[in-house]
Amino acid sequence: MSITPELLDAVAAAAPSCDLNGLRQRFPGVLFTLCSEDDVPARLKPVRETPTHLLHLYTHASGHCLEFTPDPDLATGIVVAARADD
Repeated sequence: MSITPELLDAVAAAAPSCDLNGLRQRFPGVLFTLCSEDDVPARLKPVRETPTHLLHLYTHASGHCLEFTPDPDLATGIVVAARADD
């Protein structure tokens, strides 16, 4: 599945009210990983930001480890990082 700007907008809108299973049901064929924003290196810029979540893209194109990528054409999944409470 291609990760388009429209898909990212829809995921960003749905993230506050969905858990991992909810996201997978709502967006079949899209790979998701949930975490806290504290689990993502601060140097990485999200592709979408909301008041409650940051969205990052990842790829496993190397065939070994997952890697963050800013390129939606290389992305194979979306990391939904919940913002930490300050």
